[in-house]
Amino acid sequence: MKFWTKQRLGGLGLILGLLLLLAIPGLFWRSQQLAQVRANYRSPMAPIIMVPGSSANQNRFNQLVQQLNTEMGTQHSLLRVEVLTNGQLKTTGTIRKGDYHPFIVVGFQDSRDGPANIQRQAKWFTIAFKSLQKAFHFNRFSAMGHSNGGLVLTLFMEHDLQATGAHAERLMTIGTPFNLEEWDTSVETPLFKELVADRQSLPKELVVYSIAGTETYSGDGIVPVDSVNRGKYIFQKQVKSFTQVTVTGTQAKHGGLPENQQIIKLMRQDLLK
Repeated sequence: MKFWTKQRLGGLGLILGLLLLLAIPGLFWRSQQLAQVRANYRSPMAPIIMVPGSSANQNRFNQLVQQLNTEMGTQHSLLRVEVLTNGQLKTTGTIRKGDYHPFIVVGFQDSRDGPANIQRQAKWFTIAFKSLQKAFHFNRFSAMGHSNGGLVLTLFMEHDLQATGAHAERLMTIGTPFNLEEWDTSVETPLFKELVADRQSLPKELVVYSIAGTETYSGDGIVPVDSVNRGKYIFQKQVKSFTQVTVTGTQAKHGGLPENQQIIKLMRQDLLK
């Protein structure tokens, strides 16, 4: 009896071992499938996040949002976020229930110009982005940055976006000085060199539009055209597509670009579709 009991136990152990070996590939495959589902999942909400340039605050795009809503025949919500220097957030406005494409404007208490402050603003933006993600449960978005706001968004996408698990779908930069306000075309600023060095971290599925204003042949009155056009050295061959556009006319001055009718048309056509 003992002999048969041991034999049966040995056979049972062998069968269990074989079943376990057969189950391991299935468990591994299931784990891979779940990871793939999570990676491919797109949330219903996909906000359009806007960042103003230096010396502007979270109210900078009030008129722009009102005009976009009027021309599009829709009423997208507007939430304004101010990031304080201690990392705390102040908000005004609300996101209406069922609005899957709200406008969210992120401004900074310290909105001063300068490379060091732009770097700080990029980190403050990351704080705001993570808080917004937690509050509204989105994992995809599009973005627009005017002037240095485009630098803040580019720095965020190179350094901090991947850790959030979010998908950046479209980015529009307007009058963004990728080489700061350097008029000498032979000079590369440290910030520009950093953006170029870290460009491989940009999201590969991103669609980018870079818009330059030309009040004169050389720039929009503040930012040189060459500085805006250097965006091609950052985005080309790194993202899904990169398009450069130059606008002219009476509203092609740097400060007036977000209200330029050609740019508003481009926003409706390329950013908000």
